[in-house]
Amino acid sequence: MTLKSTLLFAALISLTGCGTLNTVFRDDSVTSNKLARWHSHCDSLPRIYSGAALDFCALNAEPRDWVGFDGHPTAPLVALDMALSAVVDTAILPYTVYLQNKYGDIPKTRLE
Repeated sequence: MTLKSTLLFAALISLTGCGTLNTVFRDDSVTSNKLARWHSHCDSLPRIYSGAALDFCALNAEPRDWVGFDGHPTAPLVALDMALSAVVDTAILPYTVYLQNKYGDIPKTRLE
């Protein structure tokens, strides 16, 4: 495996955690479930700048004693993703404005 293909693979793997990809290009239930699973204090998520907003909601969740590969993002990774998501959110702003007008906010799943 060459360095170029290794870097491409690493970039593709890191995109799976991208807030914008998770909120705009995946089903709403994925975002709703993440907000509930993280015990976020956000009750809903706007579709405009949704990637950066999802990262904010991850930071605004209940504190955890341990973070890692259990599906909960770490604060430094969330901060990095928030910056990158803001750039991508700006690029797709016309599309997300359309989605916001058509579907409204993404509600948080209620865990019983």
